[in-house]
Amino acid sequence: MRGSGGSQIGYIGVQSRRRLDPSVDERAALSIFGARAAAEIERRRHEVVLRAREAEIAASRVRIVEAADEERRRIGRNLHDGAQQRLLAVGNLLRLAQRTLDEENEVADVLRVACDELGEAQAELRTLARGLHPVALAERGLRSALESLTVGDELSVTLEVGAAELPEDVELAAYFIVSEALTNARRYAGADAVSIRVAPVAEGLLVEVADDGAGGADPASGTGLRGLADRIDSLGGRLELDSAPGAGTRISARLPLSGRG
Repeated sequence: MRGSGGSQIGYIGVQSRRRLDPSVDERAALSIFGARAAAEIERRRHEVVLRAREAEIAASRVRIVEAADEERRRIGRNLHDGAQQRLLAVGNLLRLAQRTLDEENEVADVLRVACDELGEAQAELRTLARGLHPVALAERGLRSALESLTVGDELSVTLEVGAAELPEDVELAAYFIVSEALTNARRYAGADAVSIRVAPVAEGLLVEVADDGAGGADPASGTGLRGLADRIDSLGGRLELDSAPGAGTRISARLPLSGRG
């Protein structure tokens, strides 16, 4: 038997108790059978190769996500334990110096401006650290980490977290889904209110974030939603986006609890 490329991929053997003298029709039938058998062998070989490649791609995607998470964790921890603590100490020293000076003193005015600028820097650094890797997630759990995303927020946020203990990768994915959705609602959608729901469902874990903003979100227009889709896909979950113009945006993700699929 020969494959589509002409290479030999097998043989057909015929046994008989009497001398074989096949007719033209019998030879034709064997030839047809051999061609069909060769085609089936090639199809199965291609399926095996395709499955192996798909498994390699899926494993590679998981490794990329895990490596990125580990790097985020390292940088986030360094920021939390290093730069953020140093800025906090400097801010305390500046405020102490300000209190020791007369309110009308020109130096006090300079210190006041320095304190204000330092406060802005600390706020931006906290936002950056949360985006890299949420320290609160490891220390206080998902609910507290999600609550920290809304501290001082001008949005009206409704938060419902009904999930119990979760696998670390699923918990991290849920956090980043909510974080990205809140960022989009604040910066681009002009939303006034956001509802967040994290709850177990038959398929695993449902993470849903809905806002009342402008809608029209396009996953192709930025890296945030594409990155979420890659993370969710690496877990074997699925992401759904409903964002008709003028009708707000709803992001829903269903994540299997059994780990990466």
